[in-house]
Amino acid sequence: MNAGPEGRAVLAIAILAAAAGGALAASPTPEACDLLFAGGQVVDVAIYESVFNLLESVVPEYDGAGIVREPSGSTLTGIVPTNTYRCKDGKYVVIGANGDSLFKRLMQTMGREDLANDPQLEKNPGRVIQEKMLDAAINDWCGQYTMQEVISLLEAAKVPVGPIYNVADMFTDPHFRARNLFEKVGINGDELELPAMAPKLSATPGGTEWPGAKIGEHTDEVLRDWLKN
Repeated sequence: MNAGPEGRAVLAIAILAAAAGGALAASPTPEACDLLFAGGQVVDVAIYESVFNLLESVVPEYDGAGIVREPSGSTLTGIVPTNTYRCKDGKYVVIGANGDSLFKRLMQTMGREDLANDPQLEKNPGRVIQEKMLDAAINDWCGQYTMQEVISLLEAAKVPVGPIYNVADMFTDPHFRARNLFEKVGINGDELELPAMAPKLSATPGGTEWPGAKIGEHTDEVLRDWLKN
């Protein structure tokens, strides 16, 4: 669903789907835990089923009203305004001012009292109708400030907002460092930082002990010793 209305649909990343499937399979109920200790059971899950379970109201929308939800970009369908917006410094923020009071505070912070006090925008159904107009107004406003300025202004107004990080932002975020989300591994005599293992387990913590062989390091061994027979 995360593509422009006229754009090409986004290709889902298979590894994320696989991870979601693994998490789904590894989250048993208390009853399932009882069965596990009594002898176990078969866990049957497909990769696409984990993504299917994230579709929320897409299925009942179709079954109950015949609505086929199409790609709509980065918005949260039917809840306005919720989107990502580009700031003056080229960075992005996500803003979720989709509650009635949140919307009003956002518009007031933007200096748009006309929109804050528009009775047609007071409730979400009216804002859904004017989604494109509201998104354009918010995007224009964000474009006047840096990402951090937008965050500071909206945090002061108690409007939900957050940065969209690139990897450079992650490297310099003290919270990422405090959580030990990076680990250093020796490669060819140098140190390279990799994503650390998550989640963190108190009794059996994980880590990367070996980064893997060099390309072609074992080719001669395999061809000479393993395949000669």
